[in-house]
Amino acid sequence: MKLSRRDALALGFGGIAASLLPMPLWAEATDEAIAAFTGGAAIGTAGVTLTAPEIAENGNTVPVSVSAPGATAIMLLATGNPTPAVATFNFGPAAGSQNAAARIRLAKTQKVVAIAKLADGSFAQAESTVKVTIGGCGG
Repeated sequence: MKLSRRDALALGFGGIAASLLPMPLWAEATDEAIAAFTGGAAIGTAGVTLTAPEIAENGNTVPVSVSAPGATAIMLLATGNPTPAVATFNFGPAAGSQNAAARIRLAKTQKVVAIAKLADGSFAQAESTVKVTIGGCGG
C-alpha cells in the first residue's frame, strides 16, 4: 500500500484530533458522576477533610483518606481517570466515625475530589491535586 504525503498528513492530524477528545469527555464524566451523587444540589466546602500526597511516586497506589463527621455517604473521584468515580462509602446510624481510606490508581497528575452527603441532606466537597511522577524522579 502506498501512502501519499496528503494521506500521511490527514492521518497525523486525525490522530492529534483524536488524542484531544478524551479530556472533555472525562470532564463530562466527572460532572455526570457528581450530579448523580448530589442530585444537582449546591455543594459547600466545610465539613470534609481530604488527605492525599502532593507528589505520588507511583500512580498505581496513591494513599487517600477522607473524614467527614456527620456524613451518611462519601464519594471519591479522580478527575483525570477515564472512569472518575473511584469509590462511594456509605455510613449507617451505628457507624462510630465517618472516615474512609483507600489506595487509588491515578492515570496522571490530576485532582482528587471527595464529596460528602451530610446528615442534614447538604453536600460538602474537598479537593487536592496529586502530581504523579514517573519512576519517582520528580518528572
